[in-house]
Amino acid sequence: MGAVNDVDVAGFWENGWTIVRGVYTRDDVQRLREAAHWSRKNFGGDLLANPRLREVLTDGNFVTIARQILGDDKIVYTGDSAFTVNGVQRGFHKDNADRVDPNAPDWNGRYTILRFGIYLQDHYRHTGGLNLRHQSHNTPDLNVGQNVYVRTRVGDVAVWSLRTTHSGNGTLLRFPKSKAPLPHEHDKYPKWRVARKDGDRIALFAALGLDDAHMTRYVDYLKTRKYMVDIWRKTRYDQAALTAADQAGLIVRNVPTEITNDPNVGQHVDYVALPY
Repeated sequence: MGAVNDVDVAGFWENGWTIVRGVYTRDDVQRLREAAHWSRKNFGGDLLANPRLREVLTDGNFVTIARQILGDDKIVYTGDSAFTVNGVQRGFHKDNADRVDPNAPDWNGRYTILRFGIYLQDHYRHTGGLNLRHQSHNTPDLNVGQNVYVRTRVGDVAVWSLRTTHSGNGTLLRFPKSKAPLPHEHDKYPKWRVARKDGDRIALFAALGLDDAHMTRYVDYLKTRKYMVDIWRKTRYDQAALTAADQAGLIVRNVPTEITNDPNVGQHVDYVALPY
């Protein structure tokens, strides 16, 4: 647990993101890669319901990191997690409920929901990693903040605020590595200038936070989104999952049971702001 006790908490709040180095071993990462490939054909729910991927939520690493950043022992999980294999989406966006209006509730006070990302291959020397806009977590403006290519090594965990502007499938140049192309510029550079890929691009994501007004609003927002409701409809937590979460100190809000037989959820494919 040494690595997860070395979290740059001040840096997270100042910059909107941080990297926790060396959380997982190469053997851990290989096991998770194999589990993700298996899950692609055999499983459609969230990570906690998945017997081969739930360990990232129940091994205590995310909880320990979240407790340090948020300064609270009561860390809540509401079923927002997923994995991707060779995903192709890119483009700057935010994940929180209120993405456009600076007067909306998400922008009142300290925002307390974290996104965790484990990239199951190297992005320190290889392309395809995460782009973030540095210090973009305090404004809804997607153009604010220096574009950063997040150079994670195998076993690292990236953590960012849901309010932080980010994009998947970033481009890492062979030189200069200090220059991070914007997501829409990925076709601008000849192939010989782009760093090679490190095999299949596999990533695991999960959102954890405090049981507060921000989380309540976020869940209310997710209930409007078709993609999330589709995941929840396929999610069932068995006793093994709930026991493992409890032992890790993770409080589970069982949102999949909340939406059972609710015809009003999942009505929006694209983002629509919540009223307030």
